[in-house]
Amino acid sequence: MHPYRLCTLYSGSDGNAAYLETPNARILIDAGKCARTLVGALASIGVDIDTVDAIFVTHEHRDHIAALEVLTKKHPIPVHMLYESALRFKDTQPEALCSCLMLYKNAPFTVRVGDVTITSFKTPHDSRASVGYHIEIATDGGVIHIGYATDVGYVTDEIRAALLGCETVVLESNHDVDMLMNGLYPYDLKMRIRSRHGHLCNRDCADLAAELAGQGMRNLLLAHISEANNFPDLAYDEAFSALAGYDVNLRVASPVEVTMLVGDPDQPLPVPTRTAEPLPTSMNVPSGGVLPTRAGDKGVRP
Repeated sequence: MHPYRLCTLYSGSDGNAAYLETPNARILIDAGKCARTLVGALASIGVDIDTVDAIFVTHEHRDHIAALEVLTKKHPIPVHMLYESALRFKDTQPEALCSCLMLYKNAPFTVRVGDVTITSFKTPHDSRASVGYHIEIATDGGVIHIGYATDVGYVTDEIRAALLGCETVVLESNHDVDMLMNGLYPYDLKMRIRSRHGHLCNRDCADLAAELAGQGMRNLLLAHISEANNFPDLAYDEAFSALAGYDVNLRVASPVEVTMLVGDPDQPLPVPTRTAEPLPTSMNVPSGGVLPTRAGDKGVRP
C-alpha cells in the first residue's frame, strides 16, 4: 500500500478542493462548491468528513471557500488561513466558521498535523492574500515532499524553491493563451487572467514542470483548468511534451469528480486512532483583529 493518497475532489473555475491522506492525518486543501458536494466527493473515496483533521485554505475567493460556512456548522474542523484572507468573513461573522478559524498574520506559517508538516508560501494572485503549501510526510523510509500551487500569476523564486525537490506536485495549468485572447471574455478580464496576479498558463506550467522533473518530481496533477479558456488535452499535451524523457505520472484534474494522483481510490488508509496535534497556544494574529482565532474564543479585539 502506498504511504499516502492525494487527489483533487474537483478542480476548476466553479470550485476547488484537494485531499491528502496519510497513516496519521487527513487534510483538505480548500473547500469550494457546497458542503454536500464536498462531503459526497470524500465519501466516494471512502472518507467520512468527521475523520478529517484540518482544512488549509489557499485564499478567500469563493471557488476555494464556498463550502466552509455550512460545513463547519456540522463539522467543527480547524480551518487554517491567513488573517487577511479571513477578513472576507468580517461583515457576516459566521459563528460556526469563526469558531474554527486558525489565523496567521503572514506566510510562511508552519503547522503539524499527525505525521504531516505543512508550510505555506506566498503566491501572486489578485486576492487579499494567497498561499501555496509545501507538505512533508514523515515515514519510516524518510520524508516525502509534496507541493501544492494553484491560482498563480507567475512563478516566483519562492514558489520555485517550495516545489523543487517534491516527488508529487499539484500545479495550476489554467489557460491556453490563444484560447483566452481569442475567446469571449472582456478585454480587462483577459488582462487580469494574464497578469502577474492572475493565473498560470499551460506553457508556463509546462516549463516549470520540466524543471521540477529534473529535480525528482514523479507525480504531477494539472489543476484549476479553465473550462472557457482551455481543454484538458491541451494542458496535458503541453506538459507531456515538456516532460519528454522523464518518468512522470501525469494527470489532469477533473472539475466535477475525484482525480486520484497517488494511491488507490477504492482503498483508503486506516482511520488514524489519534487526533490532530494540539494547535499552537498563540497564533500570529494582528492585535486589531475581530475574528476568533480558535474554538471557544470570543475574538481578538483592540
